[in-house]
Amino acid sequence: MSFFCLVHGAFQGTWCWDLLIPYLEGQGHKTIAMDLPIEDASATLSQLADTVIQSLPKTDDDIVLVGHSMAGTVIPLVAEVVKVRQLVFIGGLIPYPGVSTFDQLSHHLDSETIKSFNYQLKDPSQLEQFYDEPNMYEPASIGKDYSNPAVLMEFFYHDCQPDVAQWAISQSRLQQFMGYMFETNPLKALPKVKYKYIVCRNDRIISPTWSRYAARKRLGVDAVEIPSGHCPHLSRPNLLAEILIR
Repeated sequence: MSFFCLVHGAFQGTWCWDLLIPYLEGQGHKTIAMDLPIEDASATLSQLADTVIQSLPKTDDDIVLVGHSMAGTVIPLVAEVVKVRQLVFIGGLIPYPGVSTFDQLSHHLDSETIKSFNYQLKDPSQLEQFYDEPNMYEPASIGKDYSNPAVLMEFFYHDCQPDVAQWAISQSRLQQFMGYMFETNPLKALPKVKYKYIVCRNDRIISPTWSRYAARKRLGVDAVEIPSGHCPHLSRPNLLAEILIR
């Protein structure tokens, strides 16, 4: 049996795993989840990783570290400190050592958009390696106001049952932490562990095309696909549990 450490993405919290956990624990697995300090604009990636590390009990169980979306930038930092069996990205960003997420996707943005973020890009010679990559984000999702319930419904919860979507929107947290986009990732290399990447086939935020490409190029694995939007832990929790256990 495995010990699943579940790390949430932007605008979410421990609550977002409530539908998934019973399926995992019903098969005899252990789970743990925690609230990341996403309301803190001054937080760093390392501080988010420390929050995960501090939540983990001392255990001899095999830890499977699961990160959704934004948390893909956090879970590799945890794996540098804690022994884990596998990292699982659910529609997740995959960090690249020495650059930020924004650096990686900047070549898909026009100069006015880049200027609006007031961010100083790396030297172009450091970014050439990303020029052949598909756009990480679905273009329609960029620059949206995710504090707006209608926007959350359209991009996060469009394939959830209506009652689940309304509940999720009511639980949404203020997202002030932007280090997952703009902080230079402190990794020197991705940790040498087993990887799994789950592509959300109908994702309206993280591009499924990029996810498939990056899973192979960066993690060396063929992505597993789930017929869901951005949040399969809320729209397809039983199917996601089967994939995680398998």
